[in-house]
Amino acid sequence: MDKPQKDDPSGKQPVTACLLSAAFFGALGSSFLYGYNLSVVNAPALYIKAFYNKTWIERYGDPIGAETATLLWSITVSIFAIGGLLGALSVSLLIKVFGRKGTLLLNNSFALTAALLLTLGEKAKSFEMLIIGRLIIGVDSGIALSALPMYLGEISPRHIRGFIGQFNSILICLGVFTGQVLGLPELLGQEPKWNYLFSFLALPAMLQLCVLPFLPESPRYLLMERRDEAGAERAFQRLLGKKDVSQELEEVYTEARAQDNSSTISVLQLLKSPTVRWQLITIIITMACYQLCGLNAIWYYTNAILREAGFAEHTLPYITMSTGFIETLAAIISGLVIERIGRKPLLIFGFSAMAVFFSLLTVFLNFQDSVSWMPYLSFVCILAVIASFCSGPGGIPFILTGELFEQSYRPAAFMIAGTVNWLSNFAVGLLFPFIQETLQSFAFLVFAVTCILGSIYLHVVLPETKNKTFMDISQSFAKINKIHLSPTREMQLVLSTKSDMNGKVQAVAKMETSF
Repeated sequence: MDKPQKDDPSGKQPVTACLLSAAFFGALGSSFLYGYNLSVVNAPALYIKAFYNKTWIERYGDPIGAETATLLWSITVSIFAIGGLLGALSVSLLIKVFGRKGTLLLNNSFALTAALLLTLGEKAKSFEMLIIGRLIIGVDSGIALSALPMYLGEISPRHIRGFIGQFNSILICLGVFTGQVLGLPELLGQEPKWNYLFSFLALPAMLQLCVLPFLPESPRYLLMERRDEAGAERAFQRLLGKKDVSQELEEVYTEARAQDNSSTISVLQLLKSPTVRWQLITIIITMACYQLCGLNAIWYYTNAILREAGFAEHTLPYITMSTGFIETLAAIISGLVIERIGRKPLLIFGFSAMAVFFSLLTVFLNFQDSVSWMPYLSFVCILAVIASFCSGPGGIPFILTGELFEQSYRPAAFMIAGTVNWLSNFAVGLLFPFIQETLQSFAFLVFAVTCILGSIYLHVVLPETKNKTFMDISQSFAKINKIHLSPTREMQLVLSTKSDMNGKVQAVAKMETSF
């Protein structure tokens, strides 16, 4: 059990083991699995296709046709995004019924079911089991990418909300890297063992099931939606490591009093509400840019560029691992500096740097046939694009979705953000081959333009949310939303911005009472 710590005179509590455990194990069974599933099908792709062909021959007596084989493989890969969309659409209802932590725990049932289907598909001689398993793990990822950022944002003190929120991005990158490592030929990336790559899905899910039940639920959810003040107080005490959490409770109560409707808002109500119009537009644009900035398309080119550079085919998996390492490293660095630099500068820097390196990559790709060392520069650009993405755009959109909306709007906001995320993901997978065929290496200029437009929008519209209460952030959008606050609302907002002084005021009041 975490021992309560003495209050820090600065008002900033140290990060507790309980809070770190909740962030790590919450992300381990959620965003880690999402990242793992982004990369896990790459290494065994040839073996899975061979399994499809073998099964087809055993069933029908003839080899599978080229078009049918391509269709089945395309469905296997793309159905992950369809599952993600289904998960995102269901998350609002699940969170309302089971809570934030409860939804994360329930979500493990999808991960375990998918692990079983994907592992046993070959033994059962059923490629349908693999396709259904990919759909179910997609549902798991769709729920996780909404429920986890919401949980992390609500359990974190505001001065480290970005740092804790970046656990989502860090574990996604770590999942991608783990999938690349386990997919090496010396480990599980070989024909007799490829199905064990999917068995690994059960391990993070089981670890989360063993640890997360003993960690606190979101205190904001307990207080504002369950009306459980005692439970919220205990949760705050464990997460913050201090006994007196009256300041945190009062901040939540102030937000609750300021909301016109304390009940959870539906998606339709959110879409119609003028009070959060620009928050919603900002999240839709940011989440669309997260997928449409072109990072997923980079993977199509990496191996081709490495081959052009003269690397042997058997060395490609090891060199490709550098992309996963760079991703993870950039996400960790972003998590360490986000509270100093802020969300807005990191987002703008990330998208702007991606635009620069996409432009350079286009130049290098067009000259790589004429200059022998040009492919090496192309690969450096690929690494730079990945690092730029993970420095901000890779994780901050999920943090912002939780920060730009007050409690009653948050589930619907995450549902819309998740829907945009997965639809954009599906659109890139569907359209990029056609863009690539038409524009060839100039296809990356399309993504450069997207990154530039996203940067301009964020510079003009997005306020900095670092170390601000959720009410402070809502107030930042009041002018652009053309909302005139009532005197009561204004007073509550003023009080919320002075919350840093509450502890000192209460201490003085206690001293005066004692005299």
